[in-house]
Amino acid sequence: METQPERIAILGGGVGAMTAAFWLSSVENWQERYQIDVYQMGWRLGGKGASGRNASMAQRIEEHGLHIWFGFYDNAFQLMQQTYAELARPPGSPLAAWTDAFKPQHFVCLAELIEASWRVWPIDTPQLPGTPGMPRGPETIGDIVGELLDWQRSWFESWAMTFLKHAGSPFRMGEHRESRLHDLLAAARAGLTAYEDVGDPLTVARKARDLARSSAKSAPGDGAAAADWPAVLKLLQELQHALHDVAAPFGDPDTWSDDWRRLYLALDTSLAVGVGMLMDDVIGKGFEVINHIDFRAWLTQHGAQPVSVNGAPVRGFYDLVFAYRNGNPAQPNIEAGTMLRGMLKVGLSYRGALMYKMQAGMGDVVFAPVYEVLKRRGVQFHYFHKLCELRPDASNTNVDEIELEQQIALLGDNYEPLVDVNGLPCWPSQPCYEQIDPRQAALLQAHDVNLESHWTNWPDVYRQATGASLPHKTLRRGIDFDHVVFGLSVASLAVVAQPLLKISDALKRCSDHIEAVATQAYQVWLNQDLQGIGWSDRGENDEEPVLSGFTEPFDTWASMDQLLCRETWPPDHTPKNIGYFCNALALDNYPQPGDSDFPARCATLVKATAIHQLQTDIGALWSEVGHRGFPWNWLVDPKEGAGVARFDSQYWRANVDPSERYVLSLVNTSQYRLHADKSGFANLFLAGDWLKTGLDAGCVEAAVMGGMQASRAICGVPAHIQGERGW
Repeated sequence: METQPERIAILGGGVGAMTAAFWLSSVENWQERYQIDVYQMGWRLGGKGASGRNASMAQRIEEHGLHIWFGFYDNAFQLMQQTYAELARPPGSPLAAWTDAFKPQHFVCLAELIEASWRVWPIDTPQLPGTPGMPRGPETIGDIVGELLDWQRSWFESWAMTFLKHAGSPFRMGEHRESRLHDLLAAARAGLTAYEDVGDPLTVARKARDLARSSAKSAPGDGAAAADWPAVLKLLQELQHALHDVAAPFGDPDTWSDDWRRLYLALDTSLAVGVGMLMDDVIGKGFEVINHIDFRAWLTQHGAQPVSVNGAPVRGFYDLVFAYRNGNPAQPNIEAGTMLRGMLKVGLSYRGALMYKMQAGMGDVVFAPVYEVLKRRGVQFHYFHKLCELRPDASNTNVDEIELEQQIALLGDNYEPLVDVNGLPCWPSQPCYEQIDPRQAALLQAHDVNLESHWTNWPDVYRQATGASLPHKTLRRGIDFDHVVFGLSVASLAVVAQPLLKISDALKRCSDHIEAVATQAYQVWLNQDLQGIGWSDRGENDEEPVLSGFTEPFDTWASMDQLLCRETWPPDHTPKNIGYFCNALALDNYPQPGDSDFPARCATLVKATAIHQLQTDIGALWSEVGHRGFPWNWLVDPKEGAGVARFDSQYWRANVDPSERYVLSLVNTSQYRLHADKSGFANLFLAGDWLKTGLDAGCVEAAVMGGMQASRAICGVPAHIQGERGW
């Protein structure tokens, strides 16, 4: 008797779900072992990484927010490298290779509010050896401490050089204070030479790195000269005291020159990190040992000064991961260990460039290629299937039923989701209505129905038009599926998995404690280039800015001109610049699904605050805005509106749906994250950035790692997940 393949139902189409599908279908002769079906609400894949093309507006790219990949994303880049290699687009076609789709971004900026005035801190990050996604050798937390000490040494040298460079008036202070500073620097250097048994910081850094490597290779209990770590700690504490002694006579660092203040922030913050890691034994116990405290409080505890704790670098990282409870900027909150690990990975563990910019929308660059590869392999996709509920079997050990709402009726047997834009397969911003039952398509368009919304009015519209409810489908274990991969965000558990949460304590704790925050974003298409709007800072390679730490509620801005060639603007309305803005959205409660106006109310709020930022704040970055307010005629508007009405032709959104919210790492919550195979049900596997991945933070890399875990739990592949053990 021929053995039937095991049926795997993958729920959701985000990064975690698609990664699980990719690796499950990478097993040799996988179709003899498995049948894989993906069930997706609405018309496209991507989750909170989805993007769409607006056919009515020059096929412009519309995103959930700003998506840029970091150079330490080894698992995510490995996925892309394998996807593009298998896709094998013809040479010369759009985004033929992964290196066409992702371009290095070295240049970043931080916004500093100094004495009631915004200043830009431009940073050109160095090119580092290697390529993200390629195998890397073993690396330990101790290795990273050594690299951090290397940077501290260079910053101390830069501090001394900056003093000489600005001998005239580095702090805009009198000659007496400059002389006093020179004396203090000399005294600090003399004090450090007393530790001849330890050596200078660079020597210690190298010694620490060698020590960490030898310790990692030694058998348990060998000791491996671990007694040297107290000497390193003693040196760092002396450096910290010397730094504070030097700076104290000169008052508020905000009154210093930019060069001095920024070097001071780098030194003060990094010394507190080094001292804290050694005092709390992060090297020996892992980053989780300090997850009971917020990162800013942890820095303060280990000697960082308020100007550093609240400075642009720290604030920029909080902004990066939306680290605000309920999206409220007055409630910063993130586990110290999770934040520290992320900062060190971003800053010290990247390969090639610090970041990589996608050369089209994330849907075009990531999800369309993955979809095409999976479809070729034989994975089945079922669009317009909204997950309603997961139900257990009588023994409470397996998922027995999956209830789905069939959102629409198709004209044919299959839905073809992609559209061609200048030779590039892309996801549209709306369903392909021509593939939908004409009566339903007309209703959807007439009522402006959003089939991706948790609060959609479509069930009511359908009922009023037909006198019937939308049809439901129930998938049953042993008939329609054997295994389930849950690829939705953690916020969806409370919506669709209540019967399971009543049984699995672990899943219930995860759902209760791992929170997700709403986000907001807007995009503007300008008929002025960067010079025209009054922005002059560019990177060494003429790179455009990616900036964080600006005004709330949109603290992050990026110039995305690389996308202009992917859109189809007519000559008389061709933009010269695209600006992306994003941040968390302050919401502390969400209404019941029947409140279909809720998304529109949130979007109206986003629009109002976006207009306010352009009208009152953006001039701090775009100097040509001037005191009269934002020149609305800068906005590209095919409708040729007047004044602020031109903003109506831009794009904005509130990401409030459970599957769109960004996963947080609030203090002391990572302990409740689960591995993919620890749902409490034998046939339910989890995938996403809300799992216990070794990153434990919301990002593409963590989502890929979660999907890899799910695949491995089912089929054993992949055997290795880079960074899974906490570094």
